[in-house]
Amino acid sequence: MPSMTGAELLIRLLERQEITTVAGIPGGTNLPIYDALGRSSRIRHVLARHEQGAAFMAQGMARSTGKPAVCMATSGPGATNLLTAIADAKLDSVPIVCITGQVPLGLVGTDAFQEMDIYGMSIPVTKHNYLVRSARELLHVIPEAFRIAASGRPGPVLVDIPKDIQCQSVTFDMLPAPGTPETSPDPDIDQLNRAAEMISRSRKPILYLGGGVTQSGASETATRLAEKNTLPSVMTLMGLGAMPHSHPLSLGMLGMHAAKHTNLALQECDLLIAAGVRFDDRATGRLEEFCPDADIIHIDIDPSELGKLKTDCVGIVCDVKTALEHLLANVQDKQRGEWVDRIATLKRDFPALLPKTASPLSPYGLVRHAAEYVGPDAIVTTDVGQHQMRAAQAYPVTRARQFLTSGGLGTMGFGLPAAIGAALAHPDRSVICFTGDGSLLMNIQELATAAEHNLNIKIVLADNRALGLVQQQQELFYENRKFASSYGNALDFTTIAKGFGIASADLANSEDPASDLRDILGSNGPALIRIPVNAAENVYPMVPPGAANTTMIEGAAND
Repeated sequence: MPSMTGAELLIRLLERQEITTVAGIPGGTNLPIYDALGRSSRIRHVLARHEQGAAFMAQGMARSTGKPAVCMATSGPGATNLLTAIADAKLDSVPIVCITGQVPLGLVGTDAFQEMDIYGMSIPVTKHNYLVRSARELLHVIPEAFRIAASGRPGPVLVDIPKDIQCQSVTFDMLPAPGTPETSPDPDIDQLNRAAEMISRSRKPILYLGGGVTQSGASETATRLAEKNTLPSVMTLMGLGAMPHSHPLSLGMLGMHAAKHTNLALQECDLLIAAGVRFDDRATGRLEEFCPDADIIHIDIDPSELGKLKTDCVGIVCDVKTALEHLLANVQDKQRGEWVDRIATLKRDFPALLPKTASPLSPYGLVRHAAEYVGPDAIVTTDVGQHQMRAAQAYPVTRARQFLTSGGLGTMGFGLPAAIGAALAHPDRSVICFTGDGSLLMNIQELATAAEHNLNIKIVLADNRALGLVQQQQELFYENRKFASSYGNALDFTTIAKGFGIASADLANSEDPASDLRDILGSNGPALIRIPVNAAENVYPMVPPGAANTTMIEGAAND
């Protein structure tokens, strides 16, 4: 009969979950776990420089593979430092399992050194959480944590383990089976048949694809459905890649920074087939004026999403892939000449605004040139801000799980550690991180992690010495009163990168920026490329916050 400590049992259970990489930082209350982890021959530990970075590394692994990933932290500040990244995972439905140390059970509630009620604090931002009270509980808790994280709508789970429980001996007959995702509930066939009839009857339908399409592995099915019934398709920020960027039926991203023709097409549609979306305000604008003449079919694995914001929908609780496969089998082959012609007219009259793409020193040109040089197999991460929106608009995303970004919480500091996580999970692929100076500074310490593991990450830094998207809103909506949105000192990012052991280049000093960009993107190992950007260059179009998507501010290029 096996006997081991709680910490040793935890590591054995993680090995059975086929976890091969864990990001984290040790501390006083999780040292027994780290002692056991150090004796594992199957799990590689990546020492992050900040717990938030560790959790975003786990996100990078989980987002790029679709499988739960693990991060670790000690109690108190270590645990609280995880919270932003956990909340980020909750909003974007990312399956991560966060394991924290806690003070011994007998000290809980005494304000002991580095004691914090992370169980209580994490309730609003996790899918589920546990405070483990005996080593034996781990036999149930760990497989359950993985089952919950990956089932239905994925999300983060936190497991808080007091130090004395980590050291407690436990004897058991056999290890439990690994936790696996639950089978999705059977769909309502009558509702799916009704949806198929609505699609076949409609004259001007649009397929609206969100992150749920990626989570369910339904991107290929969605594309085939669109092709069979000639469905122009839009994607949320989280849904980018659900249909290839270059597909003739793709209208790209909808919403606040969408091309004008995309939002206008939505305004004219008579049927919206919403798959794996949550009608986020950045996508819909003023909800009352979103697709005003359209019937809506809403498909989602999470029943709480149906009717939450749009109440007059045909709601179908179902795995998105299952639903789309049924629709694919039951909708008519249909050519929609009149609707396709109308979409083409909108595209011609209101083309996407991507100025100066010929120059690698322009914000859009930088994205396009970088995409060309790293090739279609690269994984892309972004931080949050103007560079994020430009990448979403201009990067030719070809598949699901290629474009990793913080969509719901919009967390600056996401890009670099998420890129590290993606590179750890895919050592054979290039990873490119588009970032801004404001975002990079929020987790810049992880450059040390990238250098230490010699990861093939290229950090493309659009440096405008400002919080660009904040400044843009101050200019447009606060009578140009720019306050606390620019940096007074110019940082030497290339020297900083070198200080971390990272190769770097500043294209501002380049005689041939295209050639230099191609060379450094093609090099092995981590590198940082700085490109100076004029802070006055805003990202357009832009829908004012809270306004309808038809009230886009287009910028000078379309005036």
